[in-house]
Amino acid sequence: MSAAHDRQFTDMFTVVLGVLVGIAIGIYFLASYIGGRTQESQVHDDAAYQLQVTERIAPVGKVAVSGRDNSALAIPQVAAAPPAAAASTAVLTGEEVYQMACVVCHGAGVAGAPKYGDKALWAPRLAKGVEVLHQNSLTGVQGSAGVMPPKGGRADLSDQSILNGVDYMLDAVK
Repeated sequence: MSAAHDRQFTDMFTVVLGVLVGIAIGIYFLASYIGGRTQESQVHDDAAYQLQVTERIAPVGKVAVSGRDNSALAIPQVAAAPPAAAASTAVLTGEEVYQMACVVCHGAGVAGAPKYGDKALWAPRLAKGVEVLHQNSLTGVQGSAGVMPPKGGRADLSDQSILNGVDYMLDAVK
């Protein structure tokens, strides 16, 4: 009788397990079907998506035909950008320069840079004189304490802007 009960239990367990697996597979495919159709209809009906598709499948080039109006094929004129020298002539305040360029290294002490406001780290540099600090900030310096790239890596800034940034940091330690 024990073997019969074991066999009956095994059969029932297999049937229940098979039914549960079948239900789980059915729910998975139903959810995939509903989710796929819903997402697909929302994405494909979206105007931005339609515009992207149109741009992707647009012809690469157009052909100008002699004797016809080809004005639609004219290359659009792009406004000329101002020369880089004009951008570097703007003089920024020390705080502006510090926030846009200096804070990256001097805020955290990266690559041996003295931290903003830390008098002990700035003292040896101040001992060399402000003129030396100004020159090193413009031309860069590599020493035992670390590396300072020319203009702090911002070659687009004017010399006076860089000097204003140095003076701003020095004011915090004087």
